[in-house]
Amino acid sequence: MDHPVNTKLHRPWLTFDLGAEMQVLSWAINRPGLVKAKQIVWREVRDEDLSLDMDVLGWLQGELAKQGFENDVAFLTSRNVARFAECTATVGTTTAHCVVTLGLSNAERVGQRLARQGAGWGTINIAMRLNSGLTQAGLIETSSIATQARTAAVIDLALPLSGGIATGTGTDCIAIAAPEGVNTFTGLHTEIGEAVGKAVYTATTHAGREWKTEMGLR
Repeated sequence: MDHPVNTKLHRPWLTFDLGAEMQVLSWAINRPGLVKAKQIVWREVRDEDLSLDMDVLGWLQGELAKQGFENDVAFLTSRNVARFAECTATVGTTTAHCVVTLGLSNAERVGQRLARQGAGWGTINIAMRLNSGLTQAGLIETSSIATQARTAAVIDLALPLSGGIATGTGTDCIAIAAPEGVNTFTGLHTEIGEAVGKAVYTATTHAGREWKTEMGLR
């Protein structure tokens, strides 16, 4: 039986309760790699929260401990977490639930780097929860599908840079959560790949359009 998921907003925190302990694959700032977790969380930060010489990871771990979130996979974002976008997509027996926060103020085009002066940092943080059981290899391929969907959405947002259209930001992060199971192949020809791609693309597009509107961009 699948467990219900629950997204809660209480700024500066956004929490994504996975409904049960699951394997989570990410390169998140807190508990990166392949871990077991019950929740994925966002911590919103402002410029006054951080300084150039501070231990950001140590500070974040202290903030997480105050909330009892130290065992959670955690993102750090300058985006207003109240602006998160959420999408659930079901294909066959697979349900993919995606939560996204997005800011493109430090957008980049892959294979290039813009000169930046330490201001205007944004990021795209994506959490994906699947009901289908995956092997470790399946988690890796699912992460690649989510990354592809994010990139397609950002390209379609058509944010121009000096070297072409943006494909992401310099600090994007994706976390994939799923029960342990037998599904190893989760590419675009599969139910899992279709559901993941649809959920990530839709949520990223919605979040990106909202950000562009706030910035006065067409």
